[in-house]
Amino acid sequence: MDLLLILTYAALCITIFKVFNIPLNKWTVPTAVLGGVVLVGTLILLMNYNHPYTQIGNQVFSTTPIVSGVRGRVIEVPVEANQPLKKGDVLFRIDPVPYQAEVDKLTAQVKEASQGALGLEANLQQAEAQLAKAVAERDKAQREFARYQRGYDKGAFTAQQLDTRRQAYKAAEATVDVANTNIEQAQIALDSEIGGQNTTVARLLADLRKAEFDLEQTTVYAPTDGFATQLALRPGVMAVPLPLAPVMTYVHTEDRVYTAAFRQNSLLRLESGFEAEFIFRALPGTVFQGEVIDVIPAIGESQFQARGALIGTDALRTNGRVLVTLKLTDDIKQYGLPLGTAVEVAVYSDSFTHVSIMRKVLIRMKSWQNYLYLDH
Repeated sequence: MDLLLILTYAALCITIFKVFNIPLNKWTVPTAVLGGVVLVGTLILLMNYNHPYTQIGNQVFSTTPIVSGVRGRVIEVPVEANQPLKKGDVLFRIDPVPYQAEVDKLTAQVKEASQGALGLEANLQQAEAQLAKAVAERDKAQREFARYQRGYDKGAFTAQQLDTRRQAYKAAEATVDVANTNIEQAQIALDSEIGGQNTTVARLLADLRKAEFDLEQTTVYAPTDGFATQLALRPGVMAVPLPLAPVMTYVHTEDRVYTAAFRQNSLLRLESGFEAEFIFRALPGTVFQGEVIDVIPAIGESQFQARGALIGTDALRTNGRVLVTLKLTDDIKQYGLPLGTAVEVAVYSDSFTHVSIMRKVLIRMKSWQNYLYLDH
């Protein structure tokens, strides 16, 4: 950019010398050179500071690595690479057979457990009936033992006969205790509920919801409007739910945002709303209008994270650039530029606005330079 300005001044000097027939001597040539150094240098400094320019810029976009939610073999990939998709369109399907089988099994278990829960009240009633029967038999054994005790006292029964009735009474008493325990257990089982559901049924329902969720994960849908690019997924591939093993990359359809890196010297001349001009290497000879969206309030080269080692001096020897996000106000859809296209940007501040004409001329000259292909 600076070289173009110097060459322009040189061409102007040559034209003036030719048109006005100014002689080339020890006074005119040094004067032109010295005047050029002062004039061009001052203009360049004012222009570079107040109307910054950078060659480091790109259109940036967000992608999402698509990771399977469950493990399984891919059976269908109905999408095509780089074709527009709507949110909710199917990206691929995993064999659902094992997950459907798990849902069916848990559904049957829930029904079985629900029926068992309905039988808990009947179990309690049965235990209460058994207790009533045990109490009746205990009372009968108690009366029999009391009768033999009176007979034994009068010498009508032997000690062995009395002991037999005593043991029968104790056995009946033990049966009553067992019946009481059975009633307590049946009552606990009947009262054991979570949110109005039996604990076994609640646990199985939770397992069923998890199984149904896994079954839903066998079909993967587009998260937003966008497209899948560089699609290599094919039926037969084993998809695994690992973040480090995505099966495809999904590009979101969003407003295009550009990011450019400017020198820190120009930080005071970079503000939201400032006018900007873009030139694309892919579109030589054309300049597009835009504006600054925001100045990112962090420089990546100076970041640090918690770790076991202390930060040394070398970590502070950084001189990163300021990142600025911008947008185009001109419509460039007709050119069909791919995402991630390189761009060069000039920003025009509200200071020394009369100098901005130089930047505008130079950036247009730079745009015409993009017609030159110097690759070997």
